[in-house]
Amino acid sequence: AMSLNKKTMVREIGRRTRLSNRDVERVIEALVEVWTEELVSGGRIEIEHFMVLEMQIVERYRNNPFLRTRFRQVKLRASKALREKLNEQT
Repeated sequence: AMSLNKKTMVREIGRRTRLSNRDVERVIEALVEVWTEELVSGGRIEIEHFMVLEMQIVERYRNNPFLRTRFRQVKLRASKALREKLNEQT
């Protein structure tokens, strides 16, 4: 299995779309910025038939209920269509 890092993505998307690598890189950078801003503001990102990304606030309690830790985490859910495709491969 190949590891899909930014460099590999730029090259593969450029090959498939015939866009320049620089243009693809700009789009990926803008996408990351837009997604980050949306998640930080508490929003949700949904790409139909692929995935949902959303920020959640998680609370953890220790032995003492007054010692509560709150933090944000990003939760990713694969769509039903993607899960079905993944399961076809096994």
